[in-house]
Amino acid sequence: MESIVPGMFARAKAGHDKGSLYLIVKTEPEYVYLADGRRRPLSKPKKKKWKHIQIIKKIRMEKPQDGYRDLEIKRTIKKYQEEANV
Repeated sequence: MESIVPGMFARAKAGHDKGSLYLIVKTEPEYVYLADGRRRPLSKPKKKKWKHIQIIKKIRMEKPQDGYRDLEIKRTIKKYQEEANV
């Protein structure tokens, strides 16, 4: 099984944000921290349990030297959603 690392994208499977797409910014043994650049910026990531997310292996963001930026996350999520709805 492939390890789950920051930079991968995930979709929320449970909670009020069910179906939302996020970037994994940090992992812990029991939790992941998610950001979407809009409602959940990098300064205030969403904390979710592993079992409440579904990993999307089609897309991945490499971490730039100076770190992720909210605008880049928003653009990547928007681009993926547009391609998926075509």
